[in-house]
Amino acid sequence: MLGVTPGFSVTGEPLVIGVDEAGRGPLAGPVVAAAVLLHGAIPAGLDDSKRLSAKRRAALDQAIRSGCCWAVAVVEPEEIDRVNIFQATMLAMTRAVASLTGALGAAPREVLIDGNMTPQGRCADWDWPARAIVGGDGIEPCISAASIIAKEWRDRLMLEAAQVHPHYGWERNKGYGTAEHMEALRLHGPTPLHRRSFAPVSQLSLI
Repeated sequence: MLGVTPGFSVTGEPLVIGVDEAGRGPLAGPVVAAAVLLHGAIPAGLDDSKRLSAKRRAALDQAIRSGCCWAVAVVEPEEIDRVNIFQATMLAMTRAVASLTGALGAAPREVLIDGNMTPQGRCADWDWPARAIVGGDGIEPCISAASIIAKEWRDRLMLEAAQVHPHYGWERNKGYGTAEHMEALRLHGPTPLHRRSFAPVSQLSLI
């Protein structure tokens, strides 16, 4: 799950990759991380994906994926339950950067990550200089681009999942624990896409 602009060469370019994730908090569905290398004509209007309208975010997602180098990694609920959501997020980020650098055939000078922690020292396969930036998805264009791709990718996955499991309103709540989602959990129980290590799901037997 990656895209490298045809004809793009890393020669002479200081590679700075932006990374962000989507889906740490939901009760269902995967956590998704995106890694983006901006170059050439950078799309205008990049911002934190949460501050963009759905229409604008979708347009930017298309522009980024067609004109920049990017990779996406998805960690499914089963693995989230096995390693915990924090470690799953670190794994997703690591896999996304590994996929992108592998396709580029070069290591980045630096990886910029939204938040206050990076996988460096927390994930055995992380092997690049990293810097965490609190609020980076709103101030660093490469992180903004990653946040947009990650959210749009995950949203599409949840829309597909909603077709298979129609009771939970995932087309609206994207797996978050809304009142509608919680009521459906009580009535229908968890699906294979639910994170059984999350308290609202694991405690269903107590309701």
